[in-house]
Amino acid sequence: MTVNSMERRHTITALVQDRPGVLNRIASMFRRRGFNIASLAVGRSEVSDLSRMTFVVEGDDRVVEQVTKNLHKLIDVIKVSDISNQNVVSRELALVRVKSNVQTRSEIMQIVDIFRANIVDVAPESLIVEVAGDEEKIDSLHDLLKPFGVVELMRTGSIALNRGVGSVRSEDRSTRRRRSLAQWGDAVSV
Repeated sequence: MTVNSMERRHTITALVQDRPGVLNRIASMFRRRGFNIASLAVGRSEVSDLSRMTFVVEGDDRVVEQVTKNLHKLIDVIKVSDISNQNVVSRELALVRVKSNVQTRSEIMQIVDIFRANIVDVAPESLIVEVAGDEEKIDSLHDLLKPFGVVELMRTGSIALNRGVGSVRSEDRSTRRRRSLAQWGDAVSV
């Protein structure tokens, strides 16, 4: 087995129509085809009627090729890119509720400061820490906070953009809109 065909994490971005049901159709496609989503993040883009999605999918190159082909078949998908081997900026956001008291609060604050994280809420018996970075940074902070008692952890999943010009731009939707309704029907029935 070559390095390229081994199972690993792949990051796929998609520009999609911002309409009700789009996320459901995409998640249903993953479910029907038996693909596993390790992470999914979606939000509005710089254009009001478009959203960006970032998927992290585990599998070999064949799986990623099938995922991208199946995403392209969906009507509301404008463009799909596998950016796994490209120069990207990738981040994840996490909120961590950790037990604290008067004796432990300063030690927790020092750890938070080292990770360039922020304390966003203070209660008598806990703190909420906000941290952004790659998966390893969040895992490391989580590991250091465990001895204090992590009560809750909420992670967004990865979001990613290519450095420089980018890969999925809102201008790309003009080429997708040129397809006739008959072509859309063929794409959906495949």
